[in-house]
Amino acid sequence: MQHYAELEQLLVRIEAEMRAWSLWSATPPADSALQSWQPFCIDTLSFWQWVQWIMVPRLRQMMARQQPLPQSSDMTPMAAEAVTASGIKSSKLIDYFTALDQLLSTRH
Repeated sequence: MQHYAELEQLLVRIEAEMRAWSLWSATPPADSALQSWQPFCIDTLSFWQWVQWIMVPRLRQMMARQQPLPQSSDMTPMAAEAVTASGIKSSKLIDYFTALDQLLSTRH
């Protein structure tokens, strides 16, 4: 359960930093955009939309149901690319995704 608490802290920090950079949207994407089979829904969503509308809710749902979390994660490269493409200067976001990758990949 400690991993759940650490994960929740990271999700809160990611959301707060995304909000600080106006990357958190009040308007959800179309349902069809959420149905993509591509990694990160790259064909239908921005990385930040994927984080907000798919990644965060799924991880929170897994924790609420006490389901096993993913056994590995490698989101940092996508986060770094999205930070650069967005033109924001947030090393915190990259740090948070690095911590998330480490938490999900090293908890075994």
